[in-house]
Amino acid sequence: MCNLYSHTSNRDAIAALVRELALFSDNLGNLAPQTGIFPDYLAPVVRNTSAGRELAKLRWGLPSSGKALYDSAAKRADKLRAKGKEVDFDALLAAEPDNGTTNVRNIRSETGRWNSHWNRWMGVENRCVVPFTSFSEFDSTVGEAGKKKGDTWFALDQSRPLAFFAGIWVEGWSGVRKMKTGREENLDLFGFLTCTPNNMVGSIHMKAMPVILKTPDEIEMWLTAPKEEALALQRPLPDNVLEIVSVGTNEDPPNNQIDARENQLF
Repeated sequence: MCNLYSHTSNRDAIAALVRELALFSDNLGNLAPQTGIFPDYLAPVVRNTSAGRELAKLRWGLPSSGKALYDSAAKRADKLRAKGKEVDFDALLAAEPDNGTTNVRNIRSETGRWNSHWNRWMGVENRCVVPFTSFSEFDSTVGEAGKKKGDTWFALDQSRPLAFFAGIWVEGWSGVRKMKTGREENLDLFGFLTCTPNNMVGSIHMKAMPVILKTPDEIEMWLTAPKEEALALQRPLPDNVLEIVSVGTNEDPPNNQIDARENQLF
């Protein structure tokens, strides 16, 4: 699962790859480089809207399914019971915060049926593309120093050119995002699709990799095609398309800012 990525490109580069991009949200600012984007961060997406394609910043993490929230509340209830406390599970479930779902993979079941939770947002009106220049998967293997190798960063090449994740966005979600605040928020949210990893990413993370769009035609297909056709893009890139560009850091700076003394490559 990808829960960390970087975007260090700019508006002009995004507009050059996404056709008919004409709207720019007021919350973009100067679109400064983001060398480490974590769950629940604001990050740029190009989304389909009724007024046209818009570049805007949304919060990373789609609404979680009812099952995910139920399971989370059940774990919380078990911990409280283990401490000898009485639990009103219905009240606990109603107050369960939704931290968001960053990655979406199981859009359909093994029998081919649409997952009802995700299917509601698979239409063109809820599709977006998420610009990135590199993404990270955590390597838990132990290196020579006796420590876990940590974040391994992948990009299309060492120069970290712009590409896009195939994403979904949701308008006006209301709920509690963080338990420590307990504050209800009204947010526009996004997440992106994942798929079976190729051998390059699978050597670090065997479960999944992001669905990556490299060309204007692929971007256009994701933003416009019927959902059955669009989901043909939910496939891993060939093994030779990605490169490992950085290891062991929780941010990935633009290539011209990398200090070779602090950055190890495989």
